[in-house]
Amino acid sequence: MTDATARLVTSFAGMLTLLEGERLTDWITEAMTSSPTGISTFALGLNSDYSAVHSGLTTHWKSSPVEGAVNRIKVFNWQVSGRAGLPFPRKRFPLA
Repeated sequence: MTDATARLVTSFAGMLTLLEGERLTDWITEAMTSSPTGISTFALGLNSDYSAVHSGLTTHWKSSPVEGAVNRIKVFNWQVSGRAGLPFPRKRFPLA
């Protein structure tokens, strides 16, 4: 991994952790101009849906509780419909 790639990855991780979406435009510009293909392609993808990515990096709102409730309902429906055979516990509890 080059120094530029490591710096960009670390910088993006900081944006995710600290919700610093105001740095996103500068990060995308730098990633598209001075990084390997993988990072620049990732930056291009972020730029294509900029408003959603920026909102995700600036708001403290989380959808985790809603996603958890939806997942529980889907698992319940799967069990009730009889589609949760023997592979189901292995997928649900891989270390058990």
